[in-house]
Amino acid sequence: MASDNPLNDHLDDDDYPAYTMGRAAEMLGTTPAFLRAIGEARLITPLRSEGGHRRYSRYQLRIAARARELVDKGTPIEAACRIVILEDQLEEAQRINAAYRRAAGESADRVESESA
Repeated sequence: MASDNPLNDHLDDDDYPAYTMGRAAEMLGTTPAFLRAIGEARLITPLRSEGGHRRYSRYQLRIAARARELVDKGTPIEAACRIVILEDQLEEAQRINAAYRRAAGESADRVESESA
């Protein structure tokens, strides 16, 4: 991975809370070691609060939960992390494509109504 934060997540306390490593692991039903392992695989990079403490956003927990599902089914951590990143990129590409198609359809409708 070229980026230290492939999911481009950020810490913004106004948008969502962020959880400590222990609380995040508890919410996922896993251990801090699992969070460290997926961090080493560059799936998620802990966010930093003003005090420099590691925090995990709800979005990161959702991503970590998906990785945990794959690992529980026998997928190695590195592969699970790659899969989750690719799934996330695919979702984003599909959102962009849908927005593009909507905009193109609206544009075509305007042209039709103007020429009629």
